[in-house]
Amino acid sequence: MADDRTKLSKAADTISLADEEKVREIVSSTILGLWGLVNNLTRLRPSRRERYRVAIFGSARAVPGSFVYEEVKRVAGVFAAMGCDIVTGGGPGLMQAANEGAAGSGHPDRSMGIRIELPFEQEVNPFVEQVFEHQTFFTRLHHFVLASDAFVVVPGGIGTVLEMLVVWQLLQVRHMTDVPLILVGKMWTGLVAWAKTSMLDPRLPLCKAEDLEIPRCVDTADEAITLVRGLHAEWSKR
Repeated sequence: MADDRTKLSKAADTISLADEEKVREIVSSTILGLWGLVNNLTRLRPSRRERYRVAIFGSARAVPGSFVYEEVKRVAGVFAAMGCDIVTGGGPGLMQAANEGAAGSGHPDRSMGIRIELPFEQEVNPFVEQVFEHQTFFTRLHHFVLASDAFVVVPGGIGTVLEMLVVWQLLQVRHMTDVPLILVGKMWTGLVAWAKTSMLDPRLPLCKAEDLEIPRCVDTADEAITLVRGLHAEWSKR
């Protein structure tokens, strides 16, 4: 009798695919439930790591031997030598430059890549020691947030701008705190200047003045090295 009741209960719970309204209801409630799980997971924050982690965002299009490629490689090498892990998107261009710099410092284990599959990019670059694969930009960016103690943004295109703005917004709304966002190069100085002019217009202020002080803009690689060296020293004392 108990088995019969179980079978009847399961039959009553079954939804025919022909019942479009019920199908939409099931799909909608399931998706909302999954988002609830994702939102709950985003509450997790890492404890102190063994090494300071610097995420480097930048163009996938820069080629080895170019000035910006060699400078990013040099910067990442200095960071790795001072005891930092280097985290990139794991692809070509300036991501590869950063991973190559870390690997060339004598500490290849300090070179990480957080990848996403794209139809027009190469596979993971050969200097990544530890690679993580993602299917969506959402989960990939959240992984960056969990994995990084500082963000250094070098010249890049739309993808780099997107990554930088997401980090900026998370800092603005205090979903991240005490995580520096360092923008290297004159293109970022111009972007922040545009934001200050456009978003702080007294006729329609679109943000607070302190929101636009979140990014630290520097012109050169050496200025970025000086900043991260100081941040790493402070972190080491905690």
